[in-house]
Amino acid sequence: MNLPLLGAADIEALGPTGAVDALEAALRGGLDPETAPARHHLTVPGGELLIMPATTQQVTGVKIAGVAPANPARGLPRITGSYLLLDAPTLLPLALLDGAALTTLRTPAVSALAIRHLTGPVVRHLVLFGTGPQAYSHLTAVLAERQVERITVVGRNQQRADALAAHALRLGTDARTAEAPGAKEVATADLVLCCTTSAIALFDGALVPDGATVVAVGSHTPDAREVDTALVARSAVFVESRSAALSEAGDLLIPMAEGAFRAEDIHGNLAELVTGRAPGGELARFEGPRFFKSVGMGWEDLAVAAAVHRNSAP
Repeated sequence: MNLPLLGAADIEALGPTGAVDALEAALRGGLDPETAPARHHLTVPGGELLIMPATTQQVTGVKIAGVAPANPARGLPRITGSYLLLDAPTLLPLALLDGAALTTLRTPAVSALAIRHLTGPVVRHLVLFGTGPQAYSHLTAVLAERQVERITVVGRNQQRADALAAHALRLGTDARTAEAPGAKEVATADLVLCCTTSAIALFDGALVPDGATVVAVGSHTPDAREVDTALVARSAVFVESRSAALSEAGDLLIPMAEGAFRAEDIHGNLAELVTGRAPGGELARFEGPRFFKSVGMGWEDLAVAAAVHRNSAP
């Protein structure tokens, strides 16, 4: 069997809007993130191996991804892997996809889907923490969804932060870097994106204005977080699924351990947000910030991989 190999160019051809639409269609079609298979973790010499299965009535798939923290210092990508897409009724392979490129498209698409339902059409000030591949791809995804008037890039490496700000300028958006690492910039933000490998909070959550949206995607372990307890405690919190967040999201688990947040305080999962079924009344009446925490789930990879496969068909 000659299995089609779908590389980065095939995956990028779907585009951020195509990926967001694929995720939204899956949720509106009845996919329940709470019943999606859990991610499996295996510690290996190079870092961590993640095995992420998922299935629908039409397609089944599994991503095998590596997280290698030492790779960037070697000039290699931190995220590696492959995705095997199969026909669900027969389990015959349909395609093999570049797992790293799929993750680079899928992760910001999940964030952009939340942003589609949590923000207005115009973002006056976007504060972007991070300077790696996910920061670039999140910028692309947000610009595809929203009109952004101003961007501030916050990064530990000034040269990389300058490069990302220059990239944003080339995309037609007013952009600059933060004069100091981070904190005060969020006080004027209406959208904050956290795309870092930090294990500690990046800024003082008390500074985030009411009505602003914060998205955090950088961590998926119980002992790491990008936002602090102050932000979580005052926010309407949304997650991909409660089950995944309450097993992997340190951004929520640490405030829970401190007694400042409870599982029942989660406003809704992504399906409830997209379909308007999130509990807690009208979100517009909520006075605090909105916080979306993503850890990454296998159903998201499957939805986007299937869309890439359809898009690449002759």
